[in-house]
This record gives sequence, C-alpha cells and structure tokens, in this order.
Amino acid sequence: MAPFCGLGRDADLGLYPPTMDLITTTEDLAAACTRLAAAPFIAVDTEFMREQTFWPRLCLIQIASADTEILIDSMAPEIDLKPFFDLMVDEGVLKVFHSGRQDIEIVHHLAGVIPHPFFDSQVAAMVCGFGEAVSYSMLVKRLLGHNLDKSSRFTDWSRRPLSDRQLTYAIGDVTYLRDLYPKLKAQLDQSERASWLNEEMRVLTNPATYELHPENAWRRLKMRIKTPKALAVLMELAAWREREAQSQDVPRSRILKDEALYDIAGQTPRSAEDLGSLRSLHNGFARSTRGQAVLDAVSAGLERDPATVPPLKRGEPMPPEAQAVVDLLRVLLKATAGRHGVAPKLIATSDDLEQIARSDEADVAVLHGWRRELFGADALALKRGELALVIGKDGVTVLAPDAASAAADKPKDNA
Repeated sequence: MAPFCGLGRDADLGLYPPTMDLITTTEDLAAACTRLAAAPFIAVDTEFMREQTFWPRLCLIQIASADTEILIDSMAPEIDLKPFFDLMVDEGVLKVFHSGRQDIEIVHHLAGVIPHPFFDSQVAAMVCGFGEAVSYSMLVKRLLGHNLDKSSRFTDWSRRPLSDRQLTYAIGDVTYLRDLYPKLKAQLDQSERASWLNEEMRVLTNPATYELHPENAWRRLKMRIKTPKALAVLMELAAWREREAQSQDVPRSRILKDEALYDIAGQTPRSAEDLGSLRSLHNGFARSTRGQAVLDAVSAGLERDPATVPPLKRGEPMPPEAQAVVDLLRVLLKATAGRHGVAPKLIATSDDLEQIARSDEADVAVLHGWRRELFGADALALKRGELALVIGKDGVTVLAPDAASAAADKPKDNA
C-alpha cells in the first residue's frame, strides 16, 4: 500500500485520519475486502473517465465501512480487481451508492456481475421527498450539515500520480455516504416506503438495464425522422455505429455524429456521389471505408421488412381532447406528489401522462406496482370521469364527482 498524507475532511473534528493508504496490489486489496466483508453495509463510489472512449475507464474505487476506509488504484499495473468484484456480489453486505447506475455499468462491463444487494441513496432521497434528482452535496448539507468541496470533481482521474487533494476528495465521497445511509434508512422505515425503493432497485440491478444491444441503439436518438422508410434506415445506421464504437472503444460521435445519422436517414443516399453531397459529412468520407459501410446500412434499411419497423408515434400531435386530459393528469400528479411528499418525476414522466391520455392500456411503469396504487389508478379514474379535482383552501383535492358537486353547492362561511 502506498501511503499519502491527505488534507483531511474536517480532520480537526476527527471524522477520519489525515493519513491513509492507497491500495495498489492484489494482496492488499484481498486483505481489505476480507475486512469489508464483515460489515453489514459499505459505501462505494468510483471515479472514471469516458470522454475519449465508449466504455468508461475505471480510474479509482472508494469504499468505506464503519471501521475501514480504502482507496483502490484500479489502474495500478500489479492489481487484479477480482477481490473487489467478489465483494460486490457478497449477499451478506449491502452496497450503498449515490446515483449508482454508471458505477454498476462499469462493474457489469468489467466483470459481468451486478452489485447486490444494492441501495441507491439518490433514489431513496426521492422516495423520502427530497425532490427530483437530488444532488449528493445537497443531501450531505441537509442531513449531515456539511458543505462539500467539489473542486476536484472534474479533474483527470486517469493521470498518475493522483494528488493528495484528489484522494482526499475521493474518500470524502464515501465517508459522507456511509453517514447518510442510516439516516435515509430510518426515514424509509418511518414512511413505510421500503417496498417502493426495492422496486426501483430491481430495475437498477437487472443485467438487462446495462446490456447495450446494437439493434436497440436507435432508441437513444431523438426521432427527427418522418417516414417509416427513414426510420428503417436510421435503425440500421445506429446499429452499425454502435458496433463500430463498441469494437473500437471510441465515443459514438467519433464514428458518426447524430446529425449525420438524421441527414443520411432522411436523404437515403444510394451512391458515393449521393453521400458526398451531404453537408453533415466531411470531405472524403463518402469514398472511405466507413462511407461504404454507411451505404450498406442504408441499403439494409431500405430492404428491411416493414413489419420489423415500429410505428412512428413520437412527434405525433396530441388531439385537443387528449391534451386536456394530460393537463388534468399533471395537476393530479403534482397534488398526489405533494400529498405524499415524493418527487413527481419518480411517480410518472410527461411521456407516461401522454400515453395514459391516449390509451387506458398504455404499457408504462406508472400503471404497475406502487405507482399504480399511488397515482395510476386515480389517473385512469380521472380520465373516465370517476374522480374530480377541486381547488380549496388546502390546495387541490381529489373527490368523487358527486362529492365535488356537493362541495361546490355547500354554502360558504362568511364569518
């Protein structure tokens, strides 16, 4: 282990010692993970870089339990991360992350495993009513009373040696997270919403969440195309770009920018001359190997079985009567979220509301599980006229239509 003298997170208060060790060997990592495996829960975070690659490049791992705090140099030449990956799937240890989706993606890509059992403090905070996409620094401020120093957040974590300031910042992320977990857990237990969180954790710990199949790459794109033929071409182009980016480990835009995909799908060039006339492509692209691959993808899209091309739904204007339903559903959503002290975004998205307005049978998350119980069933009832929204001194109230009429007819107290 390589010692370093950290700046200390409130070192004068004794929150953690100013001198720590940076793990750079497999032997030291195995010993540390053995100690951590005895803890009921551990706080975990990672630092990574992905600006120049398709797959995130893991640079540093931070872990803290009640009595152990470690930094793991995942780029050290003499380290095998297997002990860490084994710890991630140890069913006896709860893994606590904040906004951990990208951290899980890294572990899944490198080792083919998903950390479990798993607790995401950001999702837990949303369930507890701290607002939408609550930030880590805000949670630390509100629950622990500390201001985070985020000055090292966007430093180059792949450069060695890492500075003392970087390492101190990194270990602070998990020591604070370790202290946040019991407080969030207590609030969850008090609110009896642990089942809500468990439902969200099942999504985050499902391997399918992190599987990037090239044939589904088109779903990441904004639908700026207007015909089924253009969509078929876009699907083939996006799949080709995804395969190229993954195999070469470069960002998708390094292969071809989104704007170029839309341009090609809309124009459907069939020759190098046609391709070369597109302004979104640089000079010489049409005659390159990639240019020929793009033409092949266009041909494959044009020859695609129409039955394999989904209907174009995005961008369709909402009928006026459906838009009115969406407006009412938004009011109901805000009222429901406020009454239960939970972030509206966690319950339903704007797209969810639009799909419910279009169809009672919409396949959206809000019509399943705890979301249906909390909001989805009422949303359908409101749409059918079985509920009414009434504005009173306490805000928006949800009533049956008869009760709403009675409330409206009740004489006002002029006292």
